[in-house]
Amino acid sequence: MKRQLPQLTPPWEIKRTLLVKAEEETDPRYGCKPSERPVEDYIRFGVINLDKPAGPSSHEVTAWVKRLLSLGHAGHGGTLDPKVTGVLPITLEEATKIVQALLLSGKEYVCVMRLHKETPEDKIKSVLDEFTGVIYQRPPIRASVKRRLRTRKIYNLNLLETNNKNVLFQAGCEAGTYIRKLCYDMGEALGVGAHMQELRRTRAGPFTESSNLITLHDIAYYHDLWQQTKEEAIIKRFIQPMEKVLEPIPRIIVRDSAVDAICHGASLAAPGVLAIDSGIQPKDSVAIMTLKGEGVALARALVATEVTLESNRGLVAKTTRVLMPRGAYPKMWSRTNRQTQNP
Repeated sequence: MKRQLPQLTPPWEIKRTLLVKAEEETDPRYGCKPSERPVEDYIRFGVINLDKPAGPSSHEVTAWVKRLLSLGHAGHGGTLDPKVTGVLPITLEEATKIVQALLLSGKEYVCVMRLHKETPEDKIKSVLDEFTGVIYQRPPIRASVKRRLRTRKIYNLNLLETNNKNVLFQAGCEAGTYIRKLCYDMGEALGVGAHMQELRRTRAGPFTESSNLITLHDIAYYHDLWQQTKEEAIIKRFIQPMEKVLEPIPRIIVRDSAVDAICHGASLAAPGVLAIDSGIQPKDSVAIMTLKGEGVALARALVATEVTLESNRGLVAKTTRVLMPRGAYPKMWSRTNRQTQNP
């Protein structure tokens, strides 16, 4: 079942401008640029852009990475069925806190849909256009979530090739979209029936096939090589800072003096803001960042960008998920002013 709306812009294609509210230097004694973290912290706050093979489940692959690197915790950014291959971000240790950010960034797939009867190409293109926008979708029977009707955004459906009953297309969509169910619904709309024959994920938020995609064999090789040589550059060949996940999310840059209060769960007030991305509206998800580019927290915007730039008091964002450990920056707040965060 579908509902046509104007075509949507994928999160990774939205262009924003960082607008400066105030100038301030960051204290080099606290924190550091994500790319300059000590190797232990680089792993602890790291993400791997893994090329999931066909066969194992996403949970099994994550468990293997955890064992290969001798980690206490690891997570993944979006379940792929066992037979599905492609981009699967693996979050390590503290970076598991950032997994929910991947749900905000959208996914992209290349799919082979098998039609049950041959169909003219122009009719296939027409149905792909009809399913672009906001659609209604009920998860399939084998889904791990409740089978309730919900809406999902389809950013684009591009026909790449047809061969008899096989249809190769590219799909850009909101996280939580079931491509298997999309194929079934498009087959019903075509009046011939269809099912998903093969699927590969080519993007998960900022992670793509061309952005340092790593196999399980690469991880085992590089980790073993690092243990032998202890060269930090080897770790950076297959692990990226967790802040990579935040790239598609609008940013708010804060003063050093505001960081620790946010790490304790405080909301962000206008005096703590140094810069903010354009286009933020109330209720938008935002990433609170330090001047060094470190992720502090995920938050929900309370006011628009323009209001934040003009305000000298009041709350501008409510913290929803703290990413940075407490104590990384000095405490410059008291319980009486925790919610105002005056620097």
